[in-house]
Amino acid sequence: MVAIQFQTVKEPVVRDTRDIWELREALVKEKELRSNLYQEMRSVEMKLEQYEKEKQTSPEGALTETLEELKKEAGLTDKTGPGIILTIEPALEEVLLGEKVHNVSPDLLERLVNELNSYEATDISISGQRLINTSVIRDINGETKVNGISIKKVPFEVRVLTKDLQTAEKLYNRMSVSQSVEDFFIDNLRVSISKPQEKITVPAYKETIRVKQMEPVKEKGGNE
Repeated sequence: MVAIQFQTVKEPVVRDTRDIWELREALVKEKELRSNLYQEMRSVEMKLEQYEKEKQTSPEGALTETLEELKKEAGLTDKTGPGIILTIEPALEEVLLGEKVHNVSPDLLERLVNELNSYEATDISISGQRLINTSVIRDINGETKVNGISIKKVPFEVRVLTKDLQTAEKLYNRMSVSQSVEDFFIDNLRVSISKPQEKITVPAYKETIRVKQMEPVKEKGGNE
C-alpha cells in the first residue's frame, strides 16, 4: 500500500507594521478623499438643479451653457488657474560641452505626467499640447510625439494647473524632491520648477476627438 500524505501549507499572517503616525496620515488622506468626493457630488447636484431651472425658462441658453461646460471639462477650451510651470532644458554640463539634446524620452514624460496626476494636477500641457483622456505620448520613428505632434525643441514647458493655490504649493514642494525629475538628468536634461502662480494658462486641445463605438440613443415612443 502506498500512503500519500498531503501537508497543508499555512499562509503567513500579514501584519500591518505601520506606526500610529503613518496610520493617522492614511486616515487623513481617506478623509480628504471622502470630502473631495462629497464636494464633487454636491457640485454635480447643483449643476443639475441649475440646468433644470434654466431649461424651463430658456432651453437654448441652458443647452449652450451645458455645451460650454462640457467643452471646458473635455479640454477643448483654454483654461487659466493656479499652478506651476516645469521647464525641461539641456543640463548645464551638456551646454558647456557644446552638445545638443534633440529629444526627450516618452517614458520620462509619461512618468512625469503620472506623478503630476497623483499629486492632484487638474490640467496639463506639454510643449503647448493639452493632455486629455485620450492623449498618447509615444515614440514614432525616433521622435517623441504628444497628441501626434513631435516635440522638436528643447527647452519646452510643461504647464500644470491645480484646483487652488494651496494645492499648487504642495505640488511644488513634492516635485522639488521628485524622483521622476531626477531621472531627466540621466538623459542630460534638467527640470526647472517655477514658484506657484495664481494664473497660468494651458491651451485648448487642438486635434479632432474621434468617438468610436457610440451611437445616438433612440427616443422611446412610436417610432421604435
